[in-house]
Amino acid sequence: MSRTSTSETADQALRARAEMAVRGVALDPEPGTVTELGSVIPLRRPGGAGPSADGHVLVDGHRTTVPIDDTSPFRLREGRLVRREPGGGVTDMGVAVDTVARPAFYDLYTADGVSYEQIARLHGDDVLASTVVQTCVRYGEADRCRFCAIEQSLRSGATTAVKTPAQLAEVAEAAVRLDGVRQMVLTTGTSNGRDRGARHLARCVRAIRAAVPGLPLQVQCEPPAPDDLAALTALREAGADAIGIHVESLDDDVRRRWTPGKATVPLSQYRAAWDEAVRVFGPNAVSTYLIVGLGEDPDELVAGAAELIARGVYPFVVPYRPIPGTLAAADGVPAPDPGLLADVTARVAAELRSSGMRGADQAAGCAACGACSALSAAGG
Repeated sequence: MSRTSTSETADQALRARAEMAVRGVALDPEPGTVTELGSVIPLRRPGGAGPSADGHVLVDGHRTTVPIDDTSPFRLREGRLVRREPGGGVTDMGVAVDTVARPAFYDLYTADGVSYEQIARLHGDDVLASTVVQTCVRYGEADRCRFCAIEQSLRSGATTAVKTPAQLAEVAEAAVRLDGVRQMVLTTGTSNGRDRGARHLARCVRAIRAAVPGLPLQVQCEPPAPDDLAALTALREAGADAIGIHVESLDDDVRRRWTPGKATVPLSQYRAAWDEAVRVFGPNAVSTYLIVGLGEDPDELVAGAAELIARGVYPFVVPYRPIPGTLAAADGVPAPDPGLLADVTARVAAELRSSGMRGADQAAGCAACGACSALSAAGG
């Protein structure tokens, strides 16, 4: 295959992933068909502590989350992503799609009767994830991140408020043994403590390490207070391999609109925490979310991503998605244009490639998984 055709194929795959990431897939079968694979996506995450809540599939072998949307023109048919055209035709989008089976560990319960599925969830086909504290001091309506539904999943009964280290260790061991899990992500709602919940994360990491010593682990939390950056060292010493300190936007106006509680933490404090985390964990073991679709100027978003890369921090670029139960969804804020997402993703991926930084090179975490972003499809 020529270089040009290879590039065109890569561009087509990125555009398809970007459009599917924004517009999702519909689960209803095509009229008159009985082989529609999209009628069921067994592995789904209905909501939670971040900007993604979707079905989990593999697109050309890459872990991918897709919104489930009955209005989407996309369907899954015989292992392919297809688009229904307005005139009634069907276009093959040029990518293979496989569903992920419901994991066996979901059927188990702890000794005190808690479902393993309420403690941790499978993401992609081999990533275990848990929100260890399902409440957040910033969840009051005036402070809440507008894309977040962390306490909505708690109220629905899908999870528990606090996961103990022993519970997480038990579930991790079973998920590795029964379902071949290869990495784990632990995030937390923000606490009132100066460590922002980092030390509870450290206790959880230590327990998981004792149960499954070889399982790579990423932790995620807000920046600790400036006089408590030692909490980052505590996480590393507990056995965490990587860390996510998520800012979502580097534009202060956007932050005040979309993450009003977190916006009270100045960007200088984020930068200090990122620099200390890179010192402790190493470059390309620290990441942060950047969300496309919050109104940030795309050129400034890409420039901010380049600044992060220069610091050794991986900018995990994802689209805003209107998740039920969030303030933004209630206000009818739409997902971003797929072309904008593809453009920003391609440019950030080029910055990552030029620096030799890839999500796939991280031991664990959102960037290592890659499911919520199209960066992996773009070579980032």
